Amino acid sequence: MSKSWAGGSTPAWRRMRKRVLDENKRSNDGRCTLALEGVCTGQADTAHHTLGRAVTGDDPRYLVAVCKACNLKVGEPRRNSPPHRRVTSW
Repeated sequence: MSKSWAGGSTPAWRRMRKRVLDENKRSNDGRCTLALEGVCTGQADTAHHTLGRAVTGDDPRYLVAVCKACNLKVGEPRRNSPPHRRVTSW
């Protein structure tokens, strides 16, 4: 974890997230933008980095309002998955 997130989110990030959620409330009635079937709770309550935070930072052009369940399901875009490895042998 980076030092900037060690104590929780920063005031700048909380303002940005609020701005994204407020805009979504005006334009989309506060609904989750991703709406993944079988996952979505319907109500947007967090912001998702569409191209990954490592790529775009906190640029508002790449943030969308989503529910926490959808955000956790999608995860971090473009993050390399660990290589598959055999854990048992038959």
